[in-house]
Amino acid sequence: MNKTNFFYRAFDLYYDGFRNMTLGKTLWLVIAIKVFIMFAILKVFFFPNFLKQHAPEGKEAEYVSSQFEKRAAD
Repeated sequence: MNKTNFFYRAFDLYYDGFRNMTLGKTLWLVIAIKVFIMFAILKVFFFPNFLKQHAPEGKEAEYVSSQFEKRAAD
């Protein structure tokens, strides 16, 4: 591979940086755990699927459009 290629040089920069990192690996692990908790666990408990509960199966688009029309008329 051509070592003057931009993508190769960018990859080499990040690869070398992560290989020589000591404290940063721990910090990246903490960040990854926090992101997993936010998106996988909290979403299940605090953000239920509203359309699945209120709209009939296959009629989600009609439900959303009727709600827009209803709220626009008010």
